[in-house]
Amino acid sequence: MQSSSTAPLLQWSPDKKHSDAERWICVYPAYINNKKTVAQGRRIAKEKCVENPTYQEMRDVLVAAGFKVGVENKLYSRERSKELLYRGRLRVQLKNNDGTPINKDIPTRDSVMLHLCEMIPKLKTRQNKSGGEQPQSNPSSGKGKGKGKGRR
Repeated sequence: MQSSSTAPLLQWSPDKKHSDAERWICVYPAYINNKKTVAQGRRIAKEKCVENPTYQEMRDVLVAAGFKVGVENKLYSRERSKELLYRGRLRVQLKNNDGTPINKDIPTRDSVMLHLCEMIPKLKTRQNKSGGEQPQSNPSSGKGKGKGKGRR
């Protein structure tokens, strides 16, 4: 016999509190990925979206914004690739038990996704990636070394 605290998240019930994980919203990385089409699951305008976000980046941004976040090892149903890179679903608590938003600036599901799109490019990991690509193209000047051998 299972106790009620270990029951799986199956059905929504009106007597659940906002602090129960069943009432938290779900956000997949595909919702804010600018490489996806609307048919593939994107929910925000492409101009505002982020290139290939991960659930770790999304979690970091939401925790910094003061939300309670749960990570689940789930794969988005429209995702074609089953790689680990595309796995992960976030559950986010939007409201306190009295019904007031946890973060007054981010009260809805759409505002959470827009906040993610705005903040993920500002993460240090994202800034290091864009800066790290430029120096890699410069050392290509060492190609002259192999020219002497040519065709044989």
